[in-house]
Amino acid sequence: MSARILILTNGPLARNPRVVKEATALGAAGYSVTVLGVRNHAASVPLDAELAVGAPFTHRWIDLLSGPQAWIRRAAVRLARDAAHRLRLPSIHSLGPASALLRVARAQPADLVIVHNEIAHWAGVRLLGEGRRVAADFEDWHSEDLLPADRAGRPIALIRRVEHTLLHRAAYVTTTSEALATGLHARHGGHRPAVITNSFPLQSNPRTLDPFDSNAPRSFLWFSQTTGPGRGLEFFLAAWARVSRPSKVVLIGEVCAGYDRHLLSLLPEGLRHRLSFLPPVSPGALPGVIAGHDIGLALELNEPENKNLTASNKIFQYLGAGLAVVASDTAGQSEVLARDPNAGILVSLHDTAAFSARLEDLLADPAALRARQFAARRLAESRYCWEHESLRLLESVKRALS
Repeated sequence: MSARILILTNGPLARNPRVVKEATALGAAGYSVTVLGVRNHAASVPLDAELAVGAPFTHRWIDLLSGPQAWIRRAAVRLARDAAHRLRLPSIHSLGPASALLRVARAQPADLVIVHNEIAHWAGVRLLGEGRRVAADFEDWHSEDLLPADRAGRPIALIRRVEHTLLHRAAYVTTTSEALATGLHARHGGHRPAVITNSFPLQSNPRTLDPFDSNAPRSFLWFSQTTGPGRGLEFFLAAWARVSRPSKVVLIGEVCAGYDRHLLSLLPEGLRHRLSFLPPVSPGALPGVIAGHDIGLALELNEPENKNLTASNKIFQYLGAGLAVVASDTAGQSEVLARDPNAGILVSLHDTAAFSARLEDLLADPAALRARQFAARRLAESRYCWEHESLRLLESVKRALS
């Protein structure tokens, strides 16, 4: 019988691409894989169904949207959040249905449990204490993440203890960059995490296959699940507003209330029509949408520490799509572009004049921009693609099961 692997996460498949890639690679390798997540985002329900069709894994979930138990679970999370904010009683249960996730995980036979995100990490520590074999993925450094206002009420001390335990006792630990692996190991000791980047499978329709019209205005693209503050967009628009050469900017994601009006207010009136807001795109359609643009924006902030050290999905999807990259000079993104500086430019978000000059230069030379696009695609092919990264995952799992 093939080894049984249970993957725990805190949300739907559509909002956890790293989990989907992991489950798909392990299922394709012959393991019996179950993903247990949380159904807590209505717009993701049809997307999850689409992702699960033909997938080499089983998808189960804790339902917070419908069913007889959903309202009880939602109420429990709300009560825990209220206690955290009003009574200063932070709890892991304020972050999601942690107890329900643990209860179902306990009942699921598995030779290896792989845990992602805060409530799954907490459940993983409990399972370790019960003698289960657990591995942990740190896509983010959760105790060192989020804006100060969003950290209020979070059980930071508990999350740090959970991180420490997993780094010392898990069968293996993975993370997204060498910078983040070094930071986690320096803080907690234990296992130094193996690096499996947020790369994606090589897409078949990169930007480099399309005809290049050197006279057309260039298109900048930024995407995320949410379009809101703390993502570097204000810094980019301040620099872009100074650029003389014509271009346009497209932002994809669920827009926080009033945030689109805020960003438009930062631009001169004559430039506002060149900034567009689009709703989220399904995971299956996203690669093709990305390839329809010229330059990808990876505008991570240097703080909190997690944002500085990790290398997120964006930069790797831009590389795979053959977009030239404009990346803020965080430790994680500098690490990626150090492999081939021709694939993009690194900028300081806080030096508006220098940032604007770099954008002006990027738009001024169509041939040089085209060369950067080809360099980006080559970097994905040679290093940053899931075809390479999945081999590291499979080796880690093989060692853990042996």
